[in-house]
Amino acid sequence: MSLLERQDVRTGPLVRLESVSKSYGDLLALDRVSLAVQRGEFVCLLGASGCGKSTLLSLVAGLDQISGGTLDIGGRKVSLMFQEAALFPWLSVRGNVELPLRLQGVSRPERRKRAEELLGIVRLSGFSDKRPHELSGGMRQRVALARALAQNADILLMDEPFGALDAMTRDILHDELERIWREQSLTVLFVTHNVREAVRLGDRVILLSSRPGRVIEDYAITHERPRRIDSPEVSAQAGEITDRLRAEVARHAQ
Repeated sequence: MSLLERQDVRTGPLVRLESVSKSYGDLLALDRVSLAVQRGEFVCLLGASGCGKSTLLSLVAGLDQISGGTLDIGGRKVSLMFQEAALFPWLSVRGNVELPLRLQGVSRPERRKRAEELLGIVRLSGFSDKRPHELSGGMRQRVALARALAQNADILLMDEPFGALDAMTRDILHDELERIWREQSLTVLFVTHNVREAVRLGDRVILLSSRPGRVIEDYAITHERPRRIDSPEVSAQAGEITDRLRAEVARHAQ
């Protein structure tokens, strides 16, 4: 299903933040953040270290509570994928993917069937019986993605999932993630420090200020898909966003 087709069936944002703030004691991490993520969108959160990107994901995931404002996901399910694959080393690849299904009470035969389907989606058919230590970093992240998809969530939250990978592996996984996003009609909120990665993947790039995090720009990314991270169009818009980010970092340092 295309993004345009997904837009036709939208009934409102899946994620809605209105003037959301988050404090940790005297530290204000997020300040009156307003953001709406529509069904089927791929939205990237970008900003300097410590600007509250991961905090925002934690709030949407329900791992932490807002200090003020309104956060509404309409009771929808979310799954969260981290920078580290965080696989259980004593479980096989299949066992790691089956774990959320097991917690949902899915029967063993159905768990196995669904896990194999998901491993096929992330192009890891044939690796079901391997242990995490037998896989490359990129393959472990594919397993983590399959495990996130096993939760059958409405919203996929991704916190720098490719940040620790080499450039070539990251580029390959960009292609894979975009394919899965399209095929599975996912709604994605994706945190990154990499400006080109954000422009390569996103429908929108939300730029947060330095701490406390505020939304200072909302860039629409309209370049035709599929995109290349080194294409002139991606490079040009990434340069524009980088200039704005540099100005924000410099302002904060003064």
